[in-house]
Amino acid sequence: MLADEPLNIAGSGEAVLRTEPIGVLLGIMPWNFPYYQVSRFAAPNLVLGNTILLKQARNCPQGALAIEELFTEAGAPEGIYLNLFADSERIAGLIGDLRGQGVSLTGSERAGSAVAEVTGRHLKKYVFELGGSDPFAVLDDHNLDTTVAHAVHNRLFNGDQACTALKRFIVHADVHDAFLERFVHAMREIRPGDPTDPATRLGPLASGEVVADLTAQVEDALALGATLHTGGGRVAGPGHYFEPTVLTGVTPAMRAHSEELFGPVAVVHRVASEADALALANESPFGLAASIYTADVERARALATHLECGMVWINSTTRSAPDLPFGGVKRSGVGRELGALGITEFANKKLVRIP
Repeated sequence: MLADEPLNIAGSGEAVLRTEPIGVLLGIMPWNFPYYQVSRFAAPNLVLGNTILLKQARNCPQGALAIEELFTEAGAPEGIYLNLFADSERIAGLIGDLRGQGVSLTGSERAGSAVAEVTGRHLKKYVFELGGSDPFAVLDDHNLDTTVAHAVHNRLFNGDQACTALKRFIVHADVHDAFLERFVHAMREIRPGDPTDPATRLGPLASGEVVADLTAQVEDALALGATLHTGGGRVAGPGHYFEPTVLTGVTPAMRAHSEELFGPVAVVHRVASEADALALANESPFGLAASIYTADVERARALATHLECGMVWINSTTRSAPDLPFGGVKRSGVGRELGALGITEFANKKLVRIP
């Protein structure tokens, strides 16, 4: 991926495209994957030859320190990876520093907009991985039990505090009722519990603020006429637990229709046709990933062409892997992480021409 690339050119001589590091990068990382997200930003860029300044989320400083300690124990050269414990104002100043060459941010739309404004003003390269409201399209009853199992697992993965969690279940009318019945039953069977217990499938949310935001979104939908099939609110007692929740009848007038639901709340939509499924999937301001479930893989391939997102998974749910590019379009972000595309986002693709 980093080797010189000979170019086919018109005329005599030779031309080579070199991949070189650009220098110091600032990483602004989230709390929901405090170790993995840092690793997938830092590792490829260090291999390329860039150096890292890392601003971790304020609620997981110990994780940031542990990662820096690992680099030290591994014998990494001093200064190639440094943690920053700084507020937003200081980070904005660092972005403007001429020594910095790029910014990678994983976080909210609000954070992305704020950082984009500063990086744009200083003409710095950036990669953003922001929110998501991924659609899960069910086109027929092929392996319905497996489809429902995948839907539930992905919906509750990481307490559903993940940008790639499927949040909108778009189901063809022919199979809608059967899917909804099984999906609601499966969600109702899951009880939030102690995250240190191996039997627990759903732990707490990260904070009271996350619970309050999710509660407000659900209450807004119910007040405007949505139907609640299970769950619906905070679990009584200590801890920031939220019930696995399923809503139907969500309309564009409701916050749950267009906002990201960062917690275990699923919205199920009935559609009359594949065209309606596509239109609803693309109606979201987000465009991170999508899943399509059907017996007809070629049908899914064709549909994938028209989905406005950065990743499409057929008869599977979104996963992150080192050899696959990761990223979205629209309000889900800019650029790619991982794979051959990710390792060259912060690279100087230098042309060397010899006539």
